[in-house]
Amino acid sequence: MEEFSYELKIPKDRIAVLIGKDGETKEKIESSTNTKIDVDSKEGEITVIGKEALSLYTAREIIKAVARGVNPEIALELLKPDHSFELIDINQYAKNKQNHLQRIKGRIIGREGKTRQIIEELTNTHISVYGKTVSIIGEYEWVTTAKRAVESLITGSPHSSVYKWLEKKRQQLTKEEYEQKDKNFLKNGVSL
Repeated sequence: MEEFSYELKIPKDRIAVLIGKDGETKEKIESSTNTKIDVDSKEGEITVIGKEALSLYTAREIIKAVARGVNPEIALELLKPDHSFELIDINQYAKNKQNHLQRIKGRIIGREGKTRQIIEELTNTHISVYGKTVSIIGEYEWVTTAKRAVESLITGSPHSSVYKWLEKKRQQLTKEEYEQKDKNFLKNGVSL
């Protein structure tokens, strides 16, 4: 079977996190995705080698998440088939770069991390603000919701409006999830 590979470049300060203590994190990613990961610590270049496209893609997404400030244990949630990773480039929204970039990051994080925490709780996601990016990991539907909330904050929507929208969306999605579970429960021939 033919081998394929991806090459990525990650920030040098995230290499040790990717490798982990005694190589544990790197080994866990390799064994979970059936891939081989080569790390060039001096250049921050990572090569992921494997035989299955989906496994390679998953390993790459996990590495990208770790590179963008996500805790490796959280990044490994991408092994779950219903989980996804979204990366928002804040630079696309920053007008006069440095000052505006700091203000945007402050709006997303909030005082003592409160805004980020509220978004995470209302969407069951994990959010990392690192450098000029925002990373979001969670179930696909929730990641999409969290992304929209973060983009709303970036573009200047009031925090209170974003929170209200998130609460409404959470109620809607939670109701849909329960309805789907009920349908599946009944479909499988089990009566209440």
